[in-house]
Amino acid sequence: MGGYRLLEHTADVGVEATGGDLKEAFANAAQGMFSVITDLESVQERQSRTLAVTAGDRGALLVEFLNEANFIFEVEKLLFKRFQVEELTETALRATGYGEHLDPVRHPVHCVVKAATYHQLVVEAKDGSARVRVFLDI
Repeated sequence: MGGYRLLEHTADVGVEATGGDLKEAFANAAQGMFSVITDLESVQERQSRTLAVTAGDRGALLVEFLNEANFIFEVEKLLFKRFQVEELTETALRATGYGEHLDPVRHPVHCVVKAATYHQLVVEAKDGSARVRVFLDI
């Protein structure tokens, strides 16, 4: 079982996530990003959305995955509370995000995430555990 923690940075915020494998660590990183945006306790799992991205390597996949989830939030105002990564290869990721549309009364936006970045990006897995770190431009 993994989770995430937020990392302080001068102008950004970092998310370090762990899991039993990279799928779980990626899902926890995405959840961590949305915890920066709003209080996840107030978000209900009323809708689901499939997210699919491709990239040159797993580090780039993490950045693309987070940016795709953030794009959906920015355009459609769909807040994600939880993610499940169904497929993760060296160059492709498919996941499902669960959440609901933004209700400004119940979901105050604490911070706007501009993008996930490659700054100090870490993606590593070994012997039944995985860790990722990504910094978010806010």
